[in-house]
Amino acid sequence: MRDAEGFDEFYRGTSGRLLRYGYALTGDLAEAQDIVQEAYVRAWQRWRKLASYDSTESWVRLVVARLATDRWRRMRSQRVALRRAGPPDHVAAPSDDTVLLVGALRRLPPVQRQAIALYYLCDMSVAEIAAETDAPPGTVKSWLSRGRAGLAAVLDDLTPEAHDVG
Repeated sequence: MRDAEGFDEFYRGTSGRLLRYGYALTGDLAEAQDIVQEAYVRAWQRWRKLASYDSTESWVRLVVARLATDRWRRMRSQRVALRRAGPPDHVAAPSDDTVLLVGALRRLPPVQRQAIALYYLCDMSVAEIAAETDAPPGTVKSWLSRGRAGLAAVLDDLTPEAHDVG
């Protein structure tokens, strides 16, 4: 078994310093937290061996530096790829119908929303939805039926022209 207490003590004594170090290397606190966490995971996986090192912290610091360098390399590769591909195409704003439908879907219970999305957007059969959600086919049919009825009611309430009687 690994020396959990020894690792915990090491972590408590060094984590603040290493987070500040990671932040200085990346300039991004969230990224620094991610790479420092990854460095400690790697240290924990090798803790039996690392615990005997004269300077375990310097090993973790080296891992943090390498992870930060890898991050900069990935970012540089992404910038090069973006330059080659050019700017992304303009994406049009969603239509009014899309906004209404998304708003209506949000008002459905999650299981009904999931069933509707799988059936209509992913073209899955009732049997496939049942397998994916681990629910009986009859339950999936019920979700779909109730979801359709719920959508119809919500869309009727949200659609202004439904209330305009000419």
